[in-house]
Amino acid sequence: MAQEVQVTKASSLQTSTGQTEGMIRQGAITDQSDKICASVMIAKPHSSSTVHHHGEQDTIVYALSGHGTVVSEAGKKKQDLAPGDFALIPAWAEHQEVNNSAEEVTWIITRSGRAPVVDNLAGWEASK
Repeated sequence: MAQEVQVTKASSLQTSTGQTEGMIRQGAITDQSDKICASVMIAKPHSSSTVHHHGEQDTIVYALSGHGTVVSEAGKKKQDLAPGDFALIPAWAEHQEVNNSAEEVTWIITRSGRAPVVDNLAGWEASK
C-alpha cells in the first residue's frame, strides 16, 4: 500500500466507479488504501438514483453544492442536505439520492473500503 501522500487532480477524476441511474459518480481516491476511498457524486437537475446500498461500507456524505435529499426507510424518511451538511449512511442501508431542484447537486463521498461499492436494487427490498 502507498506510504506516501497521494493527490488526485480534479482533471483526473474517473467516471468508472459503480454507477446509479441519474447520478454521475467519479472516483477520486480509489484503490490507494485498504481502509478508505473517496468519490464525487453529481446529481443532474430533477434526477434521482435508483434505490441502492453500499454493502459493508459505511458512507459519509459532505454536501458541496446544491440542495439534495437522501431518502431511506423504504421511502418514508426524507432528509435534505444543503451545502456544508454531512450525512452518515450506514453499511447495508437502502437509500436513494434525489435532486428535485433546477441546479446540479455535488456531494463528496467517503467510504470505508478500498473502492466504492454500489449495489443497485429493484426497489425497497428491506420492506418486502
